[in-house]
Amino acid sequence: MADGPQAAAPARGRTRGGPLGAALGLGGELLITLGVLLVLFVAWQLVWTDVVADAEMDQEVASLEAAFDDPAATAVPGLKDVKFGQAFAIVRIPQFGLKYARPVYEGTTRDVLMHGIGHYASTAMPGELGNFAVAGHRTTYGKPFNRIDDLRRGDVVIVETRQTWFVYRVSSTEVVAPSRADVILPVPEQPGAEPAEALLTMTSCHPEFSSRERYVVHATLATTYPHAEDLPADLLTRRG
Repeated sequence: MADGPQAAAPARGRTRGGPLGAALGLGGELLITLGVLLVLFVAWQLVWTDVVADAEMDQEVASLEAAFDDPAATAVPGLKDVKFGQAFAIVRIPQFGLKYARPVYEGTTRDVLMHGIGHYASTAMPGELGNFAVAGHRTTYGKPFNRIDDLRRGDVVIVETRQTWFVYRVSSTEVVAPSRADVILPVPEQPGAEPAEALLTMTSCHPEFSSRERYVVHATLATTYPHAEDLPADLLTRRG
């Protein structure tokens, strides 16, 4: 008689939980898999895109520098002949480090901003009367404007082109709603006003890791130098 119950016990163990237990087990495995995939996606988004974009930007900057120094080079168009998606300038911001240099492309679509700083095509070009307005990522894809909120009044932003070094100095900063397109008008926030100065406006998402608002830096052209000349050393010094 003792053998009967002992023989039946393994069968009960094999069926414990039934279909519900099996479903819960499968659901747990799926959640773990989804969690791992989510972690991998975040790592790709926050880390790997920076690695790839940084390498691309360094290469593009090197190509632009070589073209700027070669009078016979035709790879870089004149400022009035730039086409969508083309790189035509380099932005240097000493406050972000002496090695900071990022290419500027024509256009501000997602594809363009994956490779560097984008120029709002409807705005002025460097040095022109009006507003040379650009955008850049705060996070991911090389995050060229990651430290945009470090800039203070008087800080230098240098825009390098084939012919000219344009030296802008920060005049103000503000945080606005994403819908505030008036910050990139020829005279920021003054619809219909005629520009009397050459301005620069830099925009990026705010706060970091969010697109809830826009951080905006305004600057005014302070001076220019022929590209054939070296910039004064004091312009390349960080504040503080």
